[in-house]
Amino acid sequence: MTNYRYQIGGSLAVDAPSYVKRRADVQLYEALKQGEFCYILSSRQMGKSSLLVQTKYRLQQEGFQCKSIDLSIMGSESITPLQWYKGIVGDLWTEFNLLGKINLKSWWNEKADISFVQKLKLFIEELLLIHFPDQKIFIFIDEVDSILNLKFSVDDFFSLIRFCYNQRAINPEYNRITFAIFGVATPSYLIQEPTKTPFNIGKAIELEGFKLDEATPLIGGFQKRVERPQIVLKEILAWTGGQPFLTQKLCNVMLKMSQMHPDKEGIIVIPPGTEAFWVENFVKSLIINNWELQDEPEHLRTIRDRLLWNEQLTGRLLSVYQQLLQYADIHIDDGREQIELLLSGLVVKHQGYLKITNPIYRTIFNLAWVKQQLNNLRPYSQAFDAWMASGRIDESRLLRGKALKDAQQWSQDKRLSDWDYQFLAASQQLDSQEIERTLEAARAKEVEARLAVEQKRIRQQRRANRILAFLTTGMTIKFVIFLWLWLSTLSQYRQASVNVRQARLGEIEALISSSQGHFAANQPLKALIDSIRAKRSLQKVEAVDANLELEVDRVLQQAVYRVVSNPQAAQLQKSQWQSEQISEVEPLTDGCHLLREYLQTSTEIRESDRHICDGIK
Repeated sequence: MTNYRYQIGGSLAVDAPSYVKRRADVQLYEALKQGEFCYILSSRQMGKSSLLVQTKYRLQQEGFQCKSIDLSIMGSESITPLQWYKGIVGDLWTEFNLLGKINLKSWWNEKADISFVQKLKLFIEELLLIHFPDQKIFIFIDEVDSILNLKFSVDDFFSLIRFCYNQRAINPEYNRITFAIFGVATPSYLIQEPTKTPFNIGKAIELEGFKLDEATPLIGGFQKRVERPQIVLKEILAWTGGQPFLTQKLCNVMLKMSQMHPDKEGIIVIPPGTEAFWVENFVKSLIINNWELQDEPEHLRTIRDRLLWNEQLTGRLLSVYQQLLQYADIHIDDGREQIELLLSGLVVKHQGYLKITNPIYRTIFNLAWVKQQLNNLRPYSQAFDAWMASGRIDESRLLRGKALKDAQQWSQDKRLSDWDYQFLAASQQLDSQEIERTLEAARAKEVEARLAVEQKRIRQQRRANRILAFLTTGMTIKFVIFLWLWLSTLSQYRQASVNVRQARLGEIEALISSSQGHFAANQPLKALIDSIRAKRSLQKVEAVDANLELEVDRVLQQAVYRVVSNPQAAQLQKSQWQSEQISEVEPLTDGCHLLREYLQTSTEIRESDRHICDGIK
């Protein structure tokens, strides 16, 4: 086939010889014929648009009204809900060739009081169903994932599709309209409000890679240029995993190579049995090696960008993919990372597991590439790699202090791999332990310091106690000495007092004896003076014996009465004292003075006797 042409990227024409019919072609056609809402959501460059073109053409050939709208041309930047819904109505108006039949502007303005989705509903009811009576209408909506870039929700649009199917039970006319949606998304991505989703009443059409028995039309480009084209195609599919874009590209490379390097008979010489080796070499040289430069039209770079575009998700996404590279498959859990991997095209679903079935993808996006991308993401990549290399036991590789805080802050809004979380958790645990050890050391140091201070205080206290004890002992000794001296002094004082008392008592007794002697010697005045002195001395002595006091009073009275009764004797005695010049005895005047004092104060002397000494000067 000299005019055979492979198409790399874009929608294939309805008559393209390289179009490969798959099971999805049959499933979609039959489901739409039965009036089911269908959705074909898969990764890019899997042949969705080509499937749309083929199915649409096939239904049109059967007389059905089949139209398609591309949501990507509606725009997403600075577009309003009015513009978006009006754009859909305008596209349908154009596609169904209603240009000369309906004044769309007038019709739209007449419905100014209702919502945009209501206008779209009335467009279907009043225009499409009315202008195409008794005909089935199929509306294909392509590039539905473009709505993800809108700044407003279009859940009402999907709710309208759901309404059209639910309305069939009420209005049979709705049985004539059927929708099919195509795009790179999942139902959960497209719908914000689950109650409005039509996907739970629709049919999902799975797009799989080319199978060998399905891909036979692709042989047409090189079947006359290689000896065993079926084997070559098998080896190509083994490398591409049946991925439509890559399969078309490799077949096109094969075609170009056959045109550039044929032998003289126009055949590429591939010895039987070496097809696998031959295909492997040209795959590596023309696809894998320097793949970023040779990726035209762009395919592999699209996958790369899909993996790396969302920094918050990339770490976790690459981690899941890394597990697939290491363990061949993982169980499907419909997590966001798995959905993103499916939409990237790197992996496929197979019997409840995710698998990598494309050796080209596995070779280009290998473990080394994943590791490099993760290292580019991680601010702690060197420490992490060393920790992983140690079997996750080398604690010296864990983060601490500011490095740990920076890593934790970096990870806050990201979905990381399990190993990343384990690394950060182990770092946090170690950091906490080291902080605790530091605090313990600080506490121990503080305790030691307190103990040292306490020991110093105790030593000082003991020293003070010794000094105090010494001083106390000294003071005690001094006090004892003082007390002894005081007691001695007191004893001496008391003894002296006793001696004074005894002396005074002796003096009193002597005066009594002297008074009695003078009285007996008829010296009454001397007797009186001695008795008065005895009385005076007696008054200075405490606790006088009563007998002594009586004795003093007796001799005093005796002397007084003698003097009172015989004043001449007293005068005579005065003369004797003066003539004898006795100096040891007080003058008589002193005696008379004493006598007068006594006579004046004594209660025992009669009033007439008080003036006995008036004549004595």
